[in-house]
Amino acid sequence: MGKLILSVDDSPSVRQMVKLTLAGAGYDVVQANDGAEGLAAARSRQADLVITDLNMPVMNGMALIRELRKLPGYQGTPILFLTTESDGELKKEARAAGATGWVTKPFQQEQLVAVVKKVLGA
Repeated sequence: MGKLILSVDDSPSVRQMVKLTLAGAGYDVVQANDGAEGLAAARSRQADLVITDLNMPVMNGMALIRELRKLPGYQGTPILFLTTESDGELKKEARAAGATGWVTKPFQQEQLVAVVKKVLGA
């Protein structure tokens, strides 16, 4: 079984592209529509990596990262932001919240796989 990646995004097309890209690279992908669903999924299964959007209803990506970092199993788990935002202040805030890295949408499939491999040490 491959490494488990939790993909959290309110856009069905982005979730689909992330899943196709990463499943094609041999990863298992679990999906959630927003931060609250993502947090519930993270509590039910330990993911090796979390990829989250920033701007989502119910719970945004920044709040999700803060909540994940409180869970014992997620203190060292890599978390990537996948977002259209590229503001330097937001990146600083994300790092302070516990984000490992940042990928800007729209993404190239090869770029996403390369970043995932890098943070997972594969």
